[in-house]
Amino acid sequence: MRKISNVFYITMALIILAVGYGALAPDSFEAVTTTIKDFVASTFGWYYMVLMSFMLAFCVFIILSPYGKIRLGKDSDRPQFSTVTWIAMLFSAGMGIGLVFYGAAEPLSHYAISPATADPNTAAAFKEGLRQSFFHWGFHVWAMYAIVALSLAFFQFRKGEPGLISATLKPIFGKKMEGPWGIFVDVLAVFATTFGVATSLGFGAVQINAGLNYLFGIEIGIFPQLIIIAIVTVLFVISAWSGLSRGIKYLSNMNLVLAVVLLLFVLILGPTLLILNMFTDSFGGYLANIVDMSFRTAPLDEGNREWLNGWTIFYWAWWIAWAPFVSMFIARVSKGRTIREFLIGVLLAPTILGAFWLATFGTTAVNMQKVGVRDLASTSTELTIFEMFSAMPWPWVLSIVAVLLISSFFITSADSATFVLGMLSTNGSLTPPNVVKLGWGAIQSTIAVILLSVNGLTALQNTIIIAALPFSFIILLMVVALLKGLKAEMLLIKRRK
Repeated sequence: MRKISNVFYITMALIILAVGYGALAPDSFEAVTTTIKDFVASTFGWYYMVLMSFMLAFCVFIILSPYGKIRLGKDSDRPQFSTVTWIAMLFSAGMGIGLVFYGAAEPLSHYAISPATADPNTAAAFKEGLRQSFFHWGFHVWAMYAIVALSLAFFQFRKGEPGLISATLKPIFGKKMEGPWGIFVDVLAVFATTFGVATSLGFGAVQINAGLNYLFGIEIGIFPQLIIIAIVTVLFVISAWSGLSRGIKYLSNMNLVLAVVLLLFVLILGPTLLILNMFTDSFGGYLANIVDMSFRTAPLDEGNREWLNGWTIFYWAWWIAWAPFVSMFIARVSKGRTIREFLIGVLLAPTILGAFWLATFGTTAVNMQKVGVRDLASTSTELTIFEMFSAMPWPWVLSIVAVLLISSFFITSADSATFVLGMLSTNGSLTPPNVVKLGWGAIQSTIAVILLSVNGLTALQNTIIIAALPFSFIILLMVVALLKGLKAEMLLIKRRK
């Protein structure tokens, strides 16, 4: 089980080709990937909207069905991690660094730069901006992660299959999933995960660099960012070496503590009453408008359609591309929970936490823009949060906590990814060898370094979004296979009774 599989060697060849093209001809690579990405967004936008809405509906169906009583493991199994640690792990692996990066910048953009339908700098744009941000980081995303993770956890822990995406399709394709077709599915998962995490490493390095620039005047440029990646690589490799129950567990708990500290600081030092009112009002608006937002494709409004392509459809493709990594990690840490407990936890906890985070940081940033304290809208995304802190009490304390939090999330994401990539490239082993994890850590960092040095992060983002389309069809097949598996399991349970 722990032997390196063909998936590793095939994916490595594809990675070398893609990174080589990106490094040797960065402009050409970006132009080609942008063209394909734009075609996918304009042609399959409606499909992404329907798919993500279907995943949420399917999630609710499973929660309410008798399948919810089935345990992810043997009937005697119980969760390995406490509920608080488990939620911290979900949050860290799922979107930790992204929320710090976009927490203030996205609601601000929807208010002042490019609102979805309202006029810029209006009360309507303020409310709509928060609703849209909740939508992009909320129930739909976590429902998709939850169903993919449920499928992996059910077949792995209940049915004894290896922890591979391909293994979840056996109820449909049987033994064919142990041959070339199975390798194809797992290669796609490894490819999307590797590039997804490399992109995060790149963005994380840029934002840490921005924070250090604000705090200590360290210049923003490629050299400091390469040093940041090198230091973080050493730290996440040490964490990965120490194993899941130590390294990632402690880091995830630390993430949650730092995130809560930063959140409380901003809530108390910012416009507290406005934040609480905007969260309540906008979250209610999000729930009230969720059906309309879920199916909006703006077929007769070119401007709004362009906005949807750039935001909602981009996000949906981005989250789908991240599904192999995030869902495999969620599955791995969820053994012993019932399906109902698992789905409710994955759906509700990160959505509500994420929405409150966006409301706190977004309202504070928009309010500063609105009253003229700071022109945050003209600031680059990675600097927005630090510029916001500079206009608040204790700016240094806030900025140091933010840099620590970004670094910690950075390490956790890379750490979780090396674990998942190790699993995928050793036939689903729950304890991939340290040398394999070390190798994947080095590969991810090398990709980030090469593409940062040639300014190729946009092309990398495009590549991930393109890879999301074929993987979305695999997700639909996983839903069919999961239903078949759950029906068969219910029959077995009834026979035992």
